[in-house]
Amino acid sequence: MEIIGTLKEWFFSLGEKYGVNPLIFGSIYVGAIPFFTVSLGWLVKNIRNKKPVILPLLSTSFFFVSSYLYLVIAGRNVPFWVYLFIVGIVGLGAYSTYRKVLNKVKEPLND
Repeated sequence: MEIIGTLKEWFFSLGEKYGVNPLIFGSIYVGAIPFFTVSLGWLVKNIRNKKPVILPLLSTSFFFVSSYLYLVIAGRNVPFWVYLFIVGIVGLGAYSTYRKVLNKVKEPLND
């Protein structure tokens, strides 16, 4: 149990050190999941129906990066490697989402 207490203390000290509240970051991260999912469905639906995709794409993208935007905006003295890590996560996530959209668009409609 001492390890858990030590990890918790270290984790929250990072928030103080870099000006980011870990609870706010986590809340944004988890809270954006349903909005991301709905936006992704909206995007797939618009692609299938050959409707404009700009708004659903922007919405999906925003909810995907919202917690990282908080880190970039609120954070101070954040090490450069964290920004590289964020770019990597966003890049991999964007690729994964792109593949998911392609697979959903190719699935037959179950109406």
